[in-house]
Amino acid sequence: MINMRKFKTLITRQGSGSRDDKSPTDEVARTPSPIEPIRYKNEQREFSNDPAAEAEIIESIEKEYFNDEDFDGSEFELLKLPELDQIEPPKLAGDRDRLRRQRQSVSKKFSDVVLENQSSYTKELQRVTDLQASLQTATIICTNGRRQLAMAKQGFTVASLSILANFRKRQQLLSLMKSLHTIKTLQQTDIRLREMLEEEDYPGAIQLCLECQKAASTFRHYKCISELSSKLQDTLEMIEEQLDQALSKTCSNFDVKHYEKVQTAYTLLGKTQTAMDQLHMHFTSAIHNSAFTIVLGYVELMSGSENTNFQKMPYKDLCGHITTDIYIPCLLDLCKALWEVMKSYYKTIEWHETNEDPISPIAREHNESGVEVATEMDASFNRRYIKTKLEHGLARIWQDVQQKVKTFLLGTDLSNFKYDDFIHVLDLVNRLIRVGEEFCGSKSESLHDSLRQQSLNYFKNYHRSRLDELQMFLENEGWELCPVKANFTITNLHEFRFIRLTGLTQSGDQGNQSSPSISIGGKGGYFSRFWDEGSPFDRRMDEDENEDVIGTNGVDDVDDTSLGNEESDDSDVPDELKQDFIDELTQGKLTKSSRKRRSQSSKGPVPVLANTTLNVLRLFGKYMQMMAVLKPIAFDVVLCMSQLFDYYLFSVYTFFATDMNDSFGLSLSNKIRTTLKRISDNMIQQEPPPGMLPNPMENRQERIGFPHVSPIVELTGIEQLHGLAERIVGTESLVFLAEQFQLLQPHLESVIPASKKPFLQQFYSQTVSVASELRRPVYRGVASRCILFERMLQLMATVKWDIKDIMSQHSTYVDVLLQDFMIFNTRLDEVGRRVSIPSPVYNILWGHLVRLANRTYVEGFASAKKCSNEGRALMQLDFQQFLLKLDKLTDVRPIPDKEFVETYVKAYYLSESDMEQWIKDHREYSAKQLLSLVNCAISSKKARQRLTGIVEELERTRGR
Repeated sequence: MINMRKFKTLITRQGSGSRDDKSPTDEVARTPSPIEPIRYKNEQREFSNDPAAEAEIIESIEKEYFNDEDFDGSEFELLKLPELDQIEPPKLAGDRDRLRRQRQSVSKKFSDVVLENQSSYTKELQRVTDLQASLQTATIICTNGRRQLAMAKQGFTVASLSILANFRKRQQLLSLMKSLHTIKTLQQTDIRLREMLEEEDYPGAIQLCLECQKAASTFRHYKCISELSSKLQDTLEMIEEQLDQALSKTCSNFDVKHYEKVQTAYTLLGKTQTAMDQLHMHFTSAIHNSAFTIVLGYVELMSGSENTNFQKMPYKDLCGHITTDIYIPCLLDLCKALWEVMKSYYKTIEWHETNEDPISPIAREHNESGVEVATEMDASFNRRYIKTKLEHGLARIWQDVQQKVKTFLLGTDLSNFKYDDFIHVLDLVNRLIRVGEEFCGSKSESLHDSLRQQSLNYFKNYHRSRLDELQMFLENEGWELCPVKANFTITNLHEFRFIRLTGLTQSGDQGNQSSPSISIGGKGGYFSRFWDEGSPFDRRMDEDENEDVIGTNGVDDVDDTSLGNEESDDSDVPDELKQDFIDELTQGKLTKSSRKRRSQSSKGPVPVLANTTLNVLRLFGKYMQMMAVLKPIAFDVVLCMSQLFDYYLFSVYTFFATDMNDSFGLSLSNKIRTTLKRISDNMIQQEPPPGMLPNPMENRQERIGFPHVSPIVELTGIEQLHGLAERIVGTESLVFLAEQFQLLQPHLESVIPASKKPFLQQFYSQTVSVASELRRPVYRGVASRCILFERMLQLMATVKWDIKDIMSQHSTYVDVLLQDFMIFNTRLDEVGRRVSIPSPVYNILWGHLVRLANRTYVEGFASAKKCSNEGRALMQLDFQQFLLKLDKLTDVRPIPDKEFVETYVKAYYLSESDMEQWIKDHREYSAKQLLSLVNCAISSKKARQRLTGIVEELERTRGR
């Protein structure tokens, strides 16, 4: 368009010029439109008539000319022009000539093509002429036909019309006779309808009644039919009432054929949606009626001759009259009855899923008689409505079942039930909960809440009784070795049979997966297993292979592979290893065979546990069985299990570790001290001092009495190493209990909520792991009292350390100490004949004994007021003699606190400048020991005063 405007401007500028002097641009501008014929003068003169040249010209035409029928060639050529000031007239004239040649060539080509097809045109024109002649002939034929038809019409006679009238009259009489027969049949349908209802042929009765209504509507112009129509309507209403009663029967005992008849009947009535609404109402009524009837029957059975009208009582009040004697049978029957209702509903859903087409074969059979049934669109809508209604009804039905069972559970106090009975109740309810989970995927919060409420009441009393029982067992325990097999673990106990089935090593996730969870319609589901007969409540828990087996506390409960009368003898030890220990001072030396025998006996594989330990393990098993059925309070049960372990640990510590000698500062570790303080503050009922009354504000119900060791346990006799056998049984039974408790950790984590797992992990890390650490304070008490270290200090005080000659003979106190060690070793062997001494116990005992002896050496050396170089050599000689003989007595390596003695003796040889730094670096020594070292090793009075000041300053710093 811009080029067009430029071109017009050019024309305007040149308009004042002479018209005779025309430029090539003016010639192009005045070129007519391609739509109009273009004629130029002298065309034949200007351009050649060569066919080859014309073909070349046609080929040179630009392709845009052939793309669109509405193509404007003038505009196309004008748009190609350059800017106004760039137009070249010679080039413009050349373009004009090119376009003229192209137009001439195209025109000539078109004319040639027309001439070539002239013959075809002539033929086609002849065909048109022939067609016109044929049409004229057809017009004549049609005219003749119409004329002949008019003649036939005029020739039709009156006799033919008379025949038709008589035929019509005959047909009317036949129709009247048929109507009379139908009216007669309608009068006799009432009897047939009653017979069909008695036979429960509801589709046939409805089909017959609807047909009669349709016929009565057809013949309503007869006077005798009006009364029949009213009677048929009453009959149809009566059929619907009986049909509703038949529908209600399917709620308690579903029968496929019966239900199919009922659904077909409702389909014929066109009331499938109404039937589904009524069905849900009947299921609700069935749940209420079944529960009320069962509870009422048991209440009336136990009421005897009382005149109380229980039938008018609400269901909740009726449940309050259930006694403990009939509680379990009543609950069992209640669960079975509600199971039948849910199974019927489940079968109803299954029937509708199998028979998605609401027009059953029976309905189609009746439909062939003319009864209207649902169209395809209506049928599709009905299917969606029924499916939605049934899906929503699952949660509603289960909610009603939950409410009835919950009311029954809360109607009676279960806190005084026997353990087996209470577990049976919980097992029944848990099976019902799993049925509900399979039924509609519900988590059954309502039932879980009621279970939690009842379980907490029961378990609170039960756990309190078990704690009191545990206190009684511990205070009467003689701490004798309980004989068990070498491979004994908790899985051998009857109470842990369920652990053997599921495995102890499963992770928390695997435990969650193995918990009871049944998918809808799964092969292992209750509805699949008891589809035809029976119920999930027919067998007791201990008869169910997937349930925990409960036993009593008798010895017979232990599996055949768990407990035995295995004697703790040396029958499996070679004879050469049974030689008695030979006193070195009397018969020469300690034989290696004795040490081997002692080493083997100390590493015996037989677990060390007492009768009370076995009882606690049984309690663990029972508590874990409760967790399996008391899932709502699983964490509370875990807390109670931890209390059992806490009290056992606290009792062992109280019995065997409170009498230790801590004269050398070997106190309890912070971890043990913290654990014991927590147990004491939270569980133990502190006894008031003599003359003071107990604090009435203290909640004594939640605490347990302070444990007291049985008077039959002797812990003071030196011959028995202050009750070492009993201490070993008590302490090692605690360690064994902790090891078995460790095995239970994955199972416990799998049953408690994820938010509570940190508590369990903390309990294991801070309490269960402490059990093995309790060995040190227990056996330290034995070691500190079996050797008279005070006598050794007295003997060392008599030794003169300021001698002038180097001694070749060690001091006599060393022989006295070694003699005491020999006696201890003999007594330790005697204890080993009574109870197997585990290797850790053997190492700890000797470790404490040697450590105390070495610290006594340092304390004795520190008592020296004067010490010469020869005296220091005597100290080294005495200690080396002790180590030499000790090597034959014990296998403990390395020797505990050996460097503690050697470092102290070597310090006597330090110079004054080195002594100051040594004192600052070795703060493990007491102030008395450091001061003695300064007084004996430093000769300068001024230096002694300065070093004494440093020691006192370090002591004040240590006290802070």
